[in-house]
Amino acid sequence: MLVIFDCDGVLVNSEAIYIQAELDHLAAAGLNFDRRDYMTAFTGMPMDAWERKLTELAMTRFQVELASDFFDRLARQVKDQIERDLAMVPGARDHIEALERPVCVASSTGLEKLHWKLNHTGLAPLFGEGIYSADMVTHGKPEPDLFLHAAREMGAKPKDCIVVEDSSNGVLAGKAAGMTVIGFTGGAHCLDAHDADLIKAGADHVAADYPALQEMLGYL
Repeated sequence: MLVIFDCDGVLVNSEAIYIQAELDHLAAAGLNFDRRDYMTAFTGMPMDAWERKLTELAMTRFQVELASDFFDRLARQVKDQIERDLAMVPGARDHIEALERPVCVASSTGLEKLHWKLNHTGLAPLFGEGIYSADMVTHGKPEPDLFLHAAREMGAKPKDCIVVEDSSNGVLAGKAAGMTVIGFTGGAHCLDAHDADLIKAGADHVAADYPALQEMLGYL
């Protein structure tokens, strides 16, 4: 069985940085989101789709037109924080090294940023050439395209793939691809009810951390 890992919030603790920076930046512009609702709606979504949906929502829900440089300013703020604070999710390296299965990464992050994150945290060697980005497909998560692309490139059938995802959009994508999906709640951004959100999206199982994930993969 091929194990396909999402990156942000599963391998590296970037989602907590992204989400807090985004919520702060949005609040300053007059858009106050409930954290859980925001995470459910937007986490795991490709950047271009996130910008389109957020711009539309700003007008329809808040009657706010975002400034032309809104996303550029936010990107600079997040970049500085990521470069300063990014770390791997505890247990990621040791437990992935111990897996006796083929593994790869499939992330909504742009390919250049994805490689930087994996190299910065020392995780890149675990995956070799098996690093796939939404840049490589027409439709990102929650569509299945990225996971199907990763499976094809790795020579695996969808039914023989296990996806590890922290977001509802990622879970939806994995299930739409016909794969087994494990929801992962070991990222720093996960709230108490995060497991319920992933199950609602269709996750077959939920793992609270890497020891639990490794045990689960032992019988799947």
